[in-house]
Amino acid sequence: MSDTLNWHKSSYSGGNANACVEVAETPEAVLIRDTKHRDLGHLDFSPTEWATFLANLKHDHL
Repeated sequence: MSDTLNWHKSSYSGGNANACVEVAETPEAVLIRDTKHRDLGHLDFSPTEWATFLANLKHDHL
């Protein structure tokens, strides 16, 4: 499944192609993987879980 997804790199990677994370979204999940270790798979989050995580980061709660 992960090979058919539209993965994009984090805008915070600073141009360093091998030191960032990639994200792909489906209607059911937000998928996250390490660019250096794509072969290890990805983490799955519901859209609600991902939005909550980002909101907590934005407000320095983590």
